[in-house]
Amino acid sequence: MFETVLIATDGSASAERAVRAAVDLAERFEATVHALYVVDSGDVAATPDDVREDFERALATEGGKALTFVREAAADDPDPASETVVTAIREGDPTSEICAYAEGIDADVIVTGTRGRHGEHGYLLGSVAEGVVRRAEPPVLTVRQLEGAAADGEA
Repeated sequence: MFETVLIATDGSASAERAVRAAVDLAERFEATVHALYVVDSGDVAATPDDVREDFERALATEGGKALTFVREAAADDPDPASETVVTAIREGDPTSEICAYAEGIDADVIVTGTRGRHGEHGYLLGSVAEGVVRRAEPPVLTVRQLEGAAADGEA
């Protein structure tokens, strides 16, 4: 049923829980795992000129850490065939980039957390998760963060 699972991650606690769910889903269907981190160009553009490059570099570093978490979660899988994770970092509007990447790899499902780095917005879904749910062609599995997980540091 699922041959290609796309994990959209920003490295947040909510995303880490989604990663675990996505890796489990991929295991069950012996699916290829793609992990995507998007550097939000809007955040970069809003940064003062004198620190913009450093900020962009810091976001890319965070992206690398988030993708490493996905690789490590997949490596914990007892099935060695599913240890390979294709990773990518893109820059742009996160919703648009996630949807375009999913289309480009012909993803069967997109998995994402419901709250990202910007914390609770007072909405049920974070703005990126909501945008992906509304715009993506494949089904989207949103994994909510458990109550207290952010405060406890648990995913």
